[in-house]
Amino acid sequence: MTDRQLTLRELNRALLARQLLLERRKLGVQQAIEKVCALQAQWPQSPYIALWTRLASFHKERLTRALEQHKVVKSTLFRITLHITSARDYPYYAAAVLPSAREKTPRVTAQQLEQLSRRVRAAALKGAVTHEDVEAIAAEAMGSRWRTRVLTPLLHLPPGGTWSHYGRVQLRAMEGVLGVELPSREDGAERLVRRYLTAFGPATQEDLLRFGGLRVGDVRAGLERVKLRRFRDERGRLLLDVPGAPLPDGDTRAPVRFLPKWDSSLLAYAPPERTRILSEKFRTTVIAKNGDVAPTVLVDGFVAATWSIGAKRGLAITPLRKLSKAEREEIDDEGERLVEFFAS
Repeated sequence: MTDRQLTLRELNRALLARQLLLERRKLGVQQAIEKVCALQAQWPQSPYIALWTRLASFHKERLTRALEQHKVVKSTLFRITLHITSARDYPYYAAAVLPSAREKTPRVTAQQLEQLSRRVRAAALKGAVTHEDVEAIAAEAMGSRWRTRVLTPLLHLPPGGTWSHYGRVQLRAMEGVLGVELPSREDGAERLVRRYLTAFGPATQEDLLRFGGLRVGDVRAGLERVKLRRFRDERGRLLLDVPGAPLPDGDTRAPVRFLPKWDSSLLAYAPPERTRILSEKFRTTVIAKNGDVAPTVLVDGFVAATWSIGAKRGLAITPLRKLSKAEREEIDDEGERLVEFFAS
């Protein structure tokens, strides 16, 4: 049988449905984060805004409480950047992602990496450590401060990860916080493939690799274990998906939604596949050369504006294309709700 071809709008609506952006859902924080795979967390407010725009009656205290109860955790993870994930998923993600990131450290042997990992883990099991503590153990040997963050699974302790926390982060070993051991890399790959495609599919294999900062060998076991269905996009590229995931009609109405900085919906795909939500002509405006991703406004499912909010000038909308009166009114209505959320 010929693989079904999906249009750009069908792929857009599939993404919106799976990312809970077609309608706000009544879900718990942990369950919601599992559905969307992970939340980018470089900017402290981003995960809160991401959940506000996806969930009905969401209040900041719900995410703060989930972090304090370790139902969700903040860590350095995909692409060696900060994410918040479900505590049930984190050990599997870490099993797939962190060994791959370590192995790509140049000019450091596997034996050296294993020794450094054991030393960092031992320190982080005794008590809380800082990034500076970890760097003092391993940065010189690794030739990189940044890559020391993937030596062993380390979790940010609250208030790290909460709405207004910008201070020094305290870290603990995953085993000391969650009381679980790291699964096998194969089990990790299986969980990651399933969660990624459920949240962002249909997608190419390259999209999956780009999202995780991974190599083909890192996810091969997952691709072999997970039952997959196949589609093609309008360029003829093979798309992978999990059975039963939603594929709404391309004409499904999509309400205005505000996305935070670095929202995963914009970063889950390898270029040029980001066009399913972000037009190529707007890409360099939204995604800077240094990797910064602006807060955006979705209109009819696609990025149509950026936004910012300040104590003095309030909410500012910068259109990327001409907006109709009706579109601007819907943006203003949703923007008022965002301002109320910030102030709450």
